[in-house]
Amino acid sequence: MKSYRLLYPMRTYLVVAGRGEETNVMAADWVTIVSARPFMVGVAIAPQRHTWKLVRKYREFVISVPGLDMLDDVWIVGTKHGPSKLKETSMELVPSKVIETPSIGNALANIECRLVDERDYGDHTWFVGEVVGGSAREDAFRGDSPNLGAGFLAHASWTDFVTFEKKVYQPGR
Repeated sequence: MKSYRLLYPMRTYLVVAGRGEETNVMAADWVTIVSARPFMVGVAIAPQRHTWKLVRKYREFVISVPGLDMLDDVWIVGTKHGPSKLKETSMELVPSKVIETPSIGNALANIECRLVDERDYGDHTWFVGEVVGGSAREDAFRGDSPNLGAGFLAHASWTDFVTFEKKVYQPGR
């Protein structure tokens, strides 16, 4: 077993980069919040990925939150390479609110980022983006809380994905 698999299950996200015909989407599990003020997120992308080149070229990216209804699309963009794979998906690319990189209209949420830093760590580059805009489906979030019934995806192992149960556990109860 690869040691990093001990951290799974991890939430699954989609990273959108590029513009026009050059737009590409990849699946990514290695995404996290880096700062609350200013709001920044980070994503690890291997230099061999087409998305890596597009993030460096355009200095912006979108982190999209897929739902269970997008599982087949997540698999396609996570296992195939280059922008042509998008023709095999049902992803709806729509204009973002602030940046030129498109968002995914049928995702649960989209987080628009401008690149502020990048560092190489081993076989990946850690891209940090300041969040400058975003959008979310109303049925996926209630105030500051996600609707667990919306079908948020987590990657358990190679071909296995899970969603979150609707039961909420709180300490001391």
